[in-house]
Amino acid sequence: MVCTPDPGAVAVSGGLDVVVGRGLDAVASADTVLVTGTAARDRGDPRIREAIGSAAASGERIASICTGAFVLAQAGLLDGRAATTLWILSHEFTRRFPAVDLRRDVLFVEDGPILTSAGLSAGMDFVRTWCGLITAPPSRATARLVAAAPARPGKVPQIVEAPLPPERGTALAATRARALTRLREPLTLADLARHAKASVRTLTRRFPAERGTSALQWMLRQRVDRAREVLETTGSPLAQAARHGGLGSADSLRHHLLQRTGITPSTCRTTYARPPYGT
Repeated sequence: MVCTPDPGAVAVSGGLDVVVGRGLDAVASADTVLVTGTAARDRGDPRIREAIGSAAASGERIASICTGAFVLAQAGLLDGRAATTLWILSHEFTRRFPAVDLRRDVLFVEDGPILTSAGLSAGMDFVRTWCGLITAPPSRATARLVAAAPARPGKVPQIVEAPLPPERGTALAATRARALTRLREPLTLADLARHAKASVRTLTRRFPAERGTSALQWMLRQRVDRAREVLETTGSPLAQAARHGGLGSADSLRHHLLQRTGITPSTCRTTYARPPYGT
């Protein structure tokens, strides 16, 4: 059942109008309320906030898709709870709602009777997961009919390419650039310091100041990302992907990829597979 504060023709993105026949009175009779994404996240309708606040107080399950999390936060329903939203808006969300424990790198998160999800496709994932056995068989049949992927668990990252901290200095930029060309080789702090013409002590002090992390952690991240790129763009065996990243073995790659992204190499390959760059 679809409802809106003002029933009738509702303009949506893309220049289309959707005719909605029910008003917010429908919320009072629901057992689950789903708030969809909205472009008006800065000026949410107070009538919606009041309706979902009353629904939550009555014990109804509340969920949101994408920027719908902004509406739930405006209503105060996410304070002190874990939540998520579309990754590209995570910094804005954190700035506006510091009382919310925002999980930036998951598809959806459930905290008690409230569930929030990332983009539209993540919303479909959580609907299939949250509704459970009642709707699981028909949802699987529908997924096969439209050639959709199977439901993904909520802990799968929205996007693996999490942005690096901004550069806060360039004294070691040449050393980092050279290290990226030698990821397959064993590199030590002494090797990096030698190229930077600095002592190991100076390197370990400067590196976090410029990149927000230690030199060894930075190197590990680059190695994992290089191996992950091989997994996503080629059919190379796991051990070969590990060697490309300088991680030594398939077990090492599996361990570090799981630690960094929360997913296994096979999930990484099937979920994020893409053609090689330039194709």
